[in-house]
Amino acid sequence: MSKIQDPAQFGRVAVAMGGSSAEREVSLDSGRNVLAALQARGVDAHAIDGIPALLDALRAGHFARVFNILHGQHGGGEDGVLQGALESLHVPYTGSGVLGSALSMDKTRSKRVWQSLGLPTPKFVPLPRGADVHAAAREIGFPLIVKPACEGSSVGVTRVFEEKDLDAAVALAEKYPGDLLMETLIEGDELTVGILGRQVLPSILIVPKGAFYDYNAKYVADDTRYICPGLEGEVEASLRALSLEAFDALGCYGWGRVDVMRDRQGRNWLLEVNTAPGMTSHSLVPKAAAVSGIDYQELCWRVLETSFRGDA
Repeated sequence: MSKIQDPAQFGRVAVAMGGSSAEREVSLDSGRNVLAALQARGVDAHAIDGIPALLDALRAGHFARVFNILHGQHGGGEDGVLQGALESLHVPYTGSGVLGSALSMDKTRSKRVWQSLGLPTPKFVPLPRGADVHAAAREIGFPLIVKPACEGSSVGVTRVFEEKDLDAAVALAEKYPGDLLMETLIEGDELTVGILGRQVLPSILIVPKGAFYDYNAKYVADDTRYICPGLEGEVEASLRALSLEAFDALGCYGWGRVDVMRDRQGRNWLLEVNTAPGMTSHSLVPKAAAVSGIDYQELCWRVLETSFRGDA
């Protein structure tokens, strides 16, 4: 149930989108959809492209709160930098705060937190620039995954089955800022679990046409299949419980999405948390919400309600 009935209670809302990260185009697509949905529900919402323009508008007193649908880091608004700026201006915003955003964006540190709590995550080796990647691969064993430690949307990710392909995978990941991460490739099913306030949405089993769920399968292809709920009965309940535990462990709140691999033996492995998930026509949280009886406009309204921290 929505807590707020009158759209005027939100005040004038900035829908922050676009920005300067590697995920700019996805963010613009998400933002356009969110903006239209909020406006259709009577919210006084306006698009703002990127963090500098947003902060200028907020300092000028133009907005009461922010719906953050910026994706990624380095101008993407999902890494804690924007959250810190908004905190300093005392402007409420959707999604996780500084700590949860920063920790979730850094996959290596996310995994260290989960590891320390005994939560399952694939074996990994952090790869600072210049690290001996072949020694790391011997430690992990093939097959493995190489990816930037701080990017989303499967940007720069390669599945590596043989040593001869390792250098090319590292070269691709190094095109993005920050350190790299190498981890065991879990072969099995890819699932994702959306979280809205304290409600855990049904899981989604992702069945891409190709070998794995890459950027193209996420945002371009129309032949990826989504099965929701992805599991049934007790195994579905335990996956949802694990996802909420992983979300809480990173200090996240408001809303988000937890990505998980389920191996052939039925064990769940935590991959990452997204603190500003996509809201495009292909996106996963809207699909899971719809199965729960929450349409797209209502979903956007509920996410906007998370900007009221006390009772999000």
